[in-house]
Amino acid sequence: MHDSELTDLKEFLDEKYDRYNRVSFIESDPIQIPHSFTLKEDIEIAAFLSATIAWGQRGTIIRNAKWLMEKMDYQPHDYLLHASEAELKIFKQFKHRTFNGEDCDFFLRSLRNIYLHKGGLENIFTSAYKEKGNIKEVLSDFRNVFFEVKHLLRSEKHVSNVEKKSSAKRLNMFLRWMIRKDERGVDFGIWNAINPADLYLPLDVHTGNVGRKLNLLHRKQNDWIAVEEITQNLRKLDPYDPVKYDFSLFGLGAFEKF
Repeated sequence: MHDSELTDLKEFLDEKYDRYNRVSFIESDPIQIPHSFTLKEDIEIAAFLSATIAWGQRGTIIRNAKWLMEKMDYQPHDYLLHASEAELKIFKQFKHRTFNGEDCDFFLRSLRNIYLHKGGLENIFTSAYKEKGNIKEVLSDFRNVFFEVKHLLRSEKHVSNVEKKSSAKRLNMFLRWMIRKDERGVDFGIWNAINPADLYLPLDVHTGNVGRKLNLLHRKQNDWIAVEEITQNLRKLDPYDPVKYDFSLFGLGAFEKF
């Protein structure tokens, strides 16, 4: 892509970013779930669980994520630390597409382990980042920690494996929410040790299709190699905050049927 084409593309995507990265975006997006909380740990847990089930109809994602928060008395951190076995049993009823009650039960137990014994979600991600400096390796390390707790093999498909070239859309979205410094009030930016410049695009059907139409992505399948390709191109447009263009690409695909 020539410099003039890059300049035109940046102008176009900056305009779309300005349109979609607004507080009004929250009401139709799963990010509204963590926005119900003020305590840092509550935001993290609500965000992680909402991102985990963020595939399919957005209305269904939001409804099911709200059900989880309601059953945790809208105090997810406190609930995880203190819930009895009987209280945890209710989550065996949960179902979101292929994410079932067994998966949900395990996810809550793993999060409990993370907050009781590993210093919380932020600590796992930032410790790995300080050591490795590379988000791909951070995601790989996180997955290993997450599955330290006894679990069924079936639950493993619900945390992306970047070692097997998964695009890790939901984990990258969760990291965008937690890390991106967003003066617009959509992303939280409550984790300070990870540089937003190192984040990767949450690649999905919308962002992938629009990325291909705009020549930001040539790879056919939406896998980790595609994530690296499109993110490297977005870094040419904004090296400090490349994943801000998630708003542009998603808005163009989901709302404008670009």
